Amino acid sequence: MCGDVDEDAGELAQQLYAGFLAHARALLQPQAQAEGAPSVAYMEKLFSDALGRSARDAEEAGADKRHGRLAGQALVFARLAGVLAGHLGLEQDPLRKVIEALMHGYAEAEAAQADHDHGHSHGHDHDHDHGHHH
Repeated sequence: MCGDVDEDAGELAQQLYAGFLAHARALLQPQAQAEGAPSVAYMEKLFSDALGRSARDAEEAGADKRHGRLAGQALVFARLAGVLAGHLGLEQDPLRKVIEALMHGYAEAEAAQADHDHGHSHGHDHDHDHGHHH
């Protein structure tokens, strides 16, 4: 019985990681050059570079450690965001901007996961309430 729980947790971790990898690959697809300010293009490239590095590092970790590596990366990037925002002037409201960016990324991941979940059957009953709406 305990082995079933461990297997279920491992399978869930693999599914979550697969969702991340699919989302990351979609975000890393070559797109038209960002129009507008050079700073926007710079930030998009920085985001893509960091996301690409995260995906490569997680792949290199091996199947049983990928999800854990992903969790660690989220904490590292949150710490980095805090360090960078901590050196901005308070008049720029850096905490609000960091939280808004964090929530934007979280919503993107949630939407990608919802698209992934509804694209195929994954063996559970959709008639129960589990935090998203149909």
